Amino acid sequence: MENFRQLSASQEDYIEAIYHIIAEKQVARGKDITARLGVSGASVTEALRSLSKKGLINYAPYEVITLTDAGRATAEDVVRRHMALKKFFVEVLAIDEKTAEEGACKIEHTAPPEIITRMVDFIKFIEVCPRGGKDLIEGFASFCEKGRTRTDCEECVSQCLGNTPRNTNDVKQGGQ
Repeated sequence: MENFRQLSASQEDYIEAIYHIIAEKQVARGKDITARLGVSGASVTEALRSLSKKGLINYAPYEVITLTDAGRATAEDVVRRHMALKKFFVEVLAIDEKTAEEGACKIEHTAPPEIITRMVDFIKFIEVCPRGGKDLIEGFASFCEKGRTRTDCEECVSQCLGNTPRNTNDVKQGGQ
């Protein structure tokens, strides 16, 4: 989806807000967007006109706001990027939810899709890799909190070796 590349960060915030409001209420109204984003009615009106001109929303003053097919696809892409970043920050970097949410909101607008896709792939990999998994992620979180590893490196390597299959025929390659 390339539509999001034509939008400013502010416009992405509006399309994302509209998407979430519609998911909750089936349609969005200007006052819903004003409340959700904490912006003025005049700012909302300006943004709605701009998004309408781009063919992303159906908008007329004092009417309900709905997403076009292109708008829905654009919003879903913004939401996907946001959720992927937040998940990476929380699950891999052990960042608290509030900070992860704030960071995802800021970075989602600028991170190239290839980086976000790679972050999602890294999460998948680390969860299934016998050298990684939840223990590695929890170990990193503990390291960030305490400034040291939970165990010494020799003990950790020994545990990793004890948790891997001895017969290479038993190891599944490439997630198959």
